[in-house]
Amino acid sequence: MKYFFAIWIPILMFTNIVISQGTITHKVQQGETINDIAKKYQVTPYDIYKLNPDAQTKLSPKSVLLIPTKAPVKTAVAQVATTHKVLPKETLFGIEKKYNVSDADLKKANPFLVTDGLQINQVLVIPSKNTAKSKVVLQEKALYHDVLAKETKFSIAKKYGITIAELEKKNPGIVPNLTVGSHLLIKGTPVKTPVLPQKVTVKQEVVAAPVKKYATYEVKPKETLYSLSKTFDMSQEELLALNPELKNGVEIGMLLKAPANTVFPNVQENKVYTDLVPRTNFAGRKKIALLLPFNVTKVEGDTVNSVVARLKKDKFLNMTLDFYAGALMAIDSAKTLGLPIDVQILDSEETKYASNIAGVVSANNLQSVDAIVGPFYQNNAEATARLLAVNNVPVISPLSKDAGNPIANLYQTIPSNDVLKSAMFNYMRSKKGNIVAVVDKKKESVIQYIKQNQADVKFVPLNEKGYFSAENLKGMLAAGRMNYVVMETGNTLMIKTTIAAMLSAMPNYQLQLVILEPNETLDTDEINFSNLVKLKLMYPSVIRDNTSPEGIIFENKFKKINSIAPSDYAVRGFDVTFDTMMRLMQNKSFEETVNATATEQFENKFEYYKKDNAGYTNKGVYIMYYDTDLTEKVAN
Repeated sequence: MKYFFAIWIPILMFTNIVISQGTITHKVQQGETINDIAKKYQVTPYDIYKLNPDAQTKLSPKSVLLIPTKAPVKTAVAQVATTHKVLPKETLFGIEKKYNVSDADLKKANPFLVTDGLQINQVLVIPSKNTAKSKVVLQEKALYHDVLAKETKFSIAKKYGITIAELEKKNPGIVPNLTVGSHLLIKGTPVKTPVLPQKVTVKQEVVAAPVKKYATYEVKPKETLYSLSKTFDMSQEELLALNPELKNGVEIGMLLKAPANTVFPNVQENKVYTDLVPRTNFAGRKKIALLLPFNVTKVEGDTVNSVVARLKKDKFLNMTLDFYAGALMAIDSAKTLGLPIDVQILDSEETKYASNIAGVVSANNLQSVDAIVGPFYQNNAEATARLLAVNNVPVISPLSKDAGNPIANLYQTIPSNDVLKSAMFNYMRSKKGNIVAVVDKKKESVIQYIKQNQADVKFVPLNEKGYFSAENLKGMLAAGRMNYVVMETGNTLMIKTTIAAMLSAMPNYQLQLVILEPNETLDTDEINFSNLVKLKLMYPSVIRDNTSPEGIIFENKFKKINSIAPSDYAVRGFDVTFDTMMRLMQNKSFEETVNATATEQFENKFEYYKKDNAGYTNKGVYIMYYDTDLTEKVAN
């Protein structure tokens, strides 16, 4: 009996101490992980490891763990925090808007959102407005980790219940690679080393120095403030001074300013284009609505023209019907695949300057759908997105080329003109080409774009009458690498002069002719098509001609159903609709699929990126060229 008391009295004493510190016990079940347990009690894995060090190496079934009832650092926050139980169809955006909290604060209070995403019936801790102040007062003690052999960023991040992005943000030096023995900061704020006054003065002088010209650089995946500073050969402080928006974090697709003399590394596609595989392991069916401008009431009310006559004259209605025919093929393909999607096809009743969008949205309860394709006009697509912003319903604008206003739930599927131009210049730089420009004085917008965004491009000088000499052009060519001559003019004489100068220089130089915008003059009889083929005329394009076996099958099927070959609008109707449906079949939000995956359908690419911190636009662009077999092909 004495032995019994000798054993249990210290244990009971220890138990009382632990309970007084705010802990409970948990008996480990078969198959449970630390992340499962942490999620159950709304604490982090780090909080559990702190009380149970042995759990880091082995977690045995039926073993007992001590669980803190409140995370140590969040004591003051917990006093003012509320909770929210996730309901069906709720999104992170909707919850954040409801409680007026940021995405970063919500995920910090609920770390499992980063790894598992939002799930129905989860109980979320909602930080109050006072949370930030509490965290400043309760400054967390710095926690470090020394990297051991065979450890990876993933294993370290998982061990401490943080993401790889958070680990890299605290330790920029590990972005290129992780080395054994590295002393990593995991949590808390390290003591800052005082900066020498002389160094501060030098940096201030660099920042204050006027930079008259800038080059534009687009942020690629996995790039950090550290890696960008190395790319631009400047300090992080200088980079932040030039691009203040970086203080809020580095995001894919951000357009940054860099000194005009910066030589960028080879530009590659931001994302690998993949085919989405449907995942149907979720409850219920998805709903999609197509808002197409049939304007049935106007057609029926036209007492002057018959329906046939109207179809012959109304190009906009023909475009709508072509798009509709392609969308129907996409819906049919979804049915063939057995996808659980219900589709509503509605008349958007729109013109360029008027619409009945509000009435259509209200009458058809579009707040409950999972995505909307349409309307066609930019202002009407924006109006629809604003009406459904509180519900976070994605509105996919299928045909508008306008840059538009930044709206969180609006997705532009056609790349803007500046994105097309930027893609063309990025391609030429990726080939380490020498770029010179022959631009008509009348093309003021092109001149302004190049000067502001492509400052390293050299213009061929023009005389007072607006022409140039062939010798001036030849004098700007570089031997031993490709010379890209960007020609922007509708003037027939200037086009002929440019082509003649390039052809005469071809024996000594590598040359390729480039245009940034469609040029009708090149399609006239005055311009010899064979010369354009010799110079392999190259240009950026939203679409391509799909001559693959799949493309031929699609074309033949469309002909069989509609007795006519598919137009570009018909193919786009298929591509936009099918891409939207496949993104809804990924068991995650539409926005999450957009951020993670770029896709390519029959003739269109969909590589979305966030613009102006709200809304998305497509940057999926093809670089096309005239090949020697007289066909247009996609450049590698």
